[in-house]
Amino acid sequence: MTGTTTDLTRAELEEFWEHWLAVNRQAERQADWRLLAEEYAEDASYGWMYSVDEHFMAVGRDQIRDWAIGIEMDGFDGWRYDYVATVMDESNGMVVGFWKQRSGIVDDATGKEFEILGIGGSWFGIERQTDGADAGQLKIAWQRDWFDMPSTAHTFMEILRSGKAPDTLLARMKVSGHGVPGHYHLADIPSPVWPPPVEAGEHVRPEPTQPTERAERAAEPTA
Repeated sequence: MTGTTTDLTRAELEEFWEHWLAVNRQAERQADWRLLAEEYAEDASYGWMYSVDEHFMAVGRDQIRDWAIGIEMDGFDGWRYDYVATVMDESNGMVVGFWKQRSGIVDDATGKEFEILGIGGSWFGIERQTDGADAGQLKIAWQRDWFDMPSTAHTFMEILRSGKAPDTLLARMKVSGHGVPGHYHLADIPSPVWPPPVEAGEHVRPEPTQPTERAERAAEPTA
């Protein structure tokens, strides 16, 4: 992205992450995920995959506020997304956070909270802004989430069967399909599935073997 740099120290990245966690906790308390929007760069992208040909992508702080942590998160008041493990890479300005999705709704049959059991997480690119109103600040330049869709569907169905789904969650479950803002066919997605710098090959290690090289190696005689 233009006007950014990833020359971050470990201390800076850790400080940003602690701030991010604090804002997340505030958003959970207020049941308003839109509070997180200011942590993103003006031209940030944020996406995830629902299916092979249904992808969510928001581009720009306004779309992230209105769609990614707006429409997509409405109805999940009372849910918690606790980060249970974190991996940091200050040399590339990246953080990977693994979170659990807990509903705040207790299953009377087990006495336990309904939880999505599959592994979920977020992959962040953190960059220092070099111009504009955010100059000098660390912001999220891109974010990509993943979650276990079959496990998610199973847990939603269990909540429905329990009769304990609040009206807000029932309304959210009806929001799906390509007609929802930010839902794209793969061919139309406005930012790549892999984050832009990764898609561009900036982080490939080791250097990738080209198809012609693979063909030459395959043609070499063996002893």
